[in-house]
Amino acid sequence: MADAADTLDRTGARTDEAAGTITDARERIDTLDDRIIGLVQERMAVSAVIQEARLSSGGRRVNLSREMEILGHYREALGKPGTSLAMTLLELCRGRI
Repeated sequence: MADAADTLDRTGARTDEAAGTITDARERIDTLDDRIIGLVQERMAVSAVIQEARLSSGGRRVNLSREMEILGHYREALGKPGTSLAMTLLELCRGRI
């Protein structure tokens, strides 16, 4: 078991109370990150279904007007950084073009 000095070093906190708060919050963030990763993987699978349907019907893999809708949605919800997040998400979900 780590001693108090190790915990303070790992968290950057200056008190045991703050270190405990940080440790608990980091555990929550790790849980949220796992959920986010799972949702992204699920989104990638759904996107692959859409792409396959579009391609098999003679369409294109990417629908740029839909991507613009998604970018706008993320930008409205999260501000400018939302656009970067949406671009990364779209890149992950497009597969190889």
